[in-house]
Amino acid sequence: MKKNLLFIAVLAIGLMFTNEMSAQKFAGLDKSPMDAAAYPSSYKESNKMVKVVYSRPQLNGRSLSELVPNGKVWRTGANEAAEITFYQDVTFGGAAVKAGNYTLFTIPSDGEWTIILSTAKNVWGSYFYKESEDVVRVKGTVSKSDESIEAFSIVFDGTDKNANMYFGFANTVVTVPVKG
Repeated sequence: MKKNLLFIAVLAIGLMFTNEMSAQKFAGLDKSPMDAAAYPSSYKESNKMVKVVYSRPQLNGRSLSELVPNGKVWRTGANEAAEITFYQDVTFGGAAVKAGNYTLFTIPSDGEWTIILSTAKNVWGSYFYKESEDVVRVKGTVSKSDESIEAFSIVFDGTDKNANMYFGFANTVVTVPVKG
């Protein structure tokens, strides 16, 4: 009898949790999915110098200037502003930056982009950007890609403690050196 009561109690509790879990609603896929890029990029290397977490807007038939207007502060991706973490003190675009977490903003232009590291945290878009929260502003070199990059992308490459961070979108590639 005790075994039957215990079985019924366990079954009832299990059914309650099953009903509760099946009632959860999960969001569909984001149109601008979150991604991350790091240096070194190998998963085998755990001692990272830098990592960026960002969302990836897509062109979807639109021009770069529609999504990223020249001369205006951009969140460097979609949704929340991109977040960059330096795991050690670095030289970022020629400027000394202490290890820590920063928000990454950019100001595009034809010849070069201004890349901004900010102390702002948990920022949606660039709507609440404040220049007073800037840590550094550096210049990124602009080049053209032979192929159009449909989804905004950030990648790193380099050797040892010398890396380049690349932003790619449409036919535009922006390069910023990062040295450990």
